[in-house]
Amino acid sequence: MSYRLSPLVIVALVAAIAPGCGKKEGADTATAPEVVFVPVEKKDVSIYGEWVGTTTGFVNAKIYPKVQGYLLKQAYRDGGVVKAGDLLFEIDPRQYRAALDQATGQLRRAQAALAKSEQDVERYTPLAAQGAVSQQELDDAIQARAANAAQVDSARADVENARLELAWTRVESPIDGVAGIATAQLGDLVGSTTLLTSVSQLDPIKVNVQVSEIDYLRFEQRVREVETTGRNPRPIEMILANGSRYRHAGHFLVAGLAVAATTGTIEMQGVFPNPDNVLRPGQFAKIRAVTDELPDALVIPQRAVRDLQGVSQVAVIGADDTVNFRNVKLGPTKGSDYVVSEGLQAGDRVVVEGIQKIRDGMLVKPVPVTAAAAPKSPATAPESSKASKSSASGAAEGSK
Repeated sequence: MSYRLSPLVIVALVAAIAPGCGKKEGADTATAPEVVFVPVEKKDVSIYGEWVGTTTGFVNAKIYPKVQGYLLKQAYRDGGVVKAGDLLFEIDPRQYRAALDQATGQLRRAQAALAKSEQDVERYTPLAAQGAVSQQELDDAIQARAANAAQVDSARADVENARLELAWTRVESPIDGVAGIATAQLGDLVGSTTLLTSVSQLDPIKVNVQVSEIDYLRFEQRVREVETTGRNPRPIEMILANGSRYRHAGHFLVAGLAVAATTGTIEMQGVFPNPDNVLRPGQFAKIRAVTDELPDALVIPQRAVRDLQGVSQVAVIGADDTVNFRNVKLGPTKGSDYVVSEGLQAGDRVVVEGIQKIRDGMLVKPVPVTAAAAPKSPATAPESSKASKSSASGAAEGSK
């Protein structure tokens, strides 16, 4: 026995089933979590290395006196700028002036003896030829002239030495630079072992850093170019102790002689302009320099990466808005970004927010990071406030 449904019954069944199907599909879409993504970008990336170092003067001169005596005068201001040849200290010159006078007198005595012997030679020469004096007397006169000439030379050297010692009572700066605080006081008896002060040439100023052998090999060509041509092929940066970046760029100057066997590092020197003498010897300095250039590198934010038992993974949103977790191989960091060497392509959408609430194969609602960061429309708040006030007014009316 067969039953036939009337058209009206069929329509009623379809109408009853259709709302249920539509509600289920809407529920799946509504439960999809919202995630924020960024597209994988290609960028030219410069990789920086950092090394901690110490500043030192380009030339550092320790000032010791050449002669002994009482310190009479300090002619510079502690910490002041001095020029080469400027007077720094003056030592009591009286004994050295007297020594110069004495040496000058000895020179004049020797010169007088030489003049006498020269006259004897001139007088004895024709007389010896005539037989009026013996050849022995002429020979003695010639020898006396030679001895007196040597005595003059010795006395002249003594005068020069005494003149130098007198000049050395004026202690002058050998270089342009900044003079340190004096370590000797006026009235002190100073000598050749007494450190009076130091003078450092601070413009430019050098920075000493210890660089690994691997990093040295990266810089070797650059350092050689500076050494041979004097040109600055690529600048380096200095980070000061307060975290600020020094306003002048520098360059690597020279590499040390050998790699230290205990540390595997080699000393390198960078040089920076210091026109205002802001930098002083002994300051902390962190040097930053480009160690590598990566053209068209794939870059993603570090927050897009999760570590799963030593494996780096990112969540990639497919064309159908489903999530696929991929293992990636990371390269060096650039600021807050990673360079990705394997596992992604340019344009892939990777999740940066909401990665904790998703799983592989899940349907998501992708939101670009720019849209997620956009502020709410200012017009929304007044409307909401207005509606709230209206509801409150209505409630008040109802209570009455």
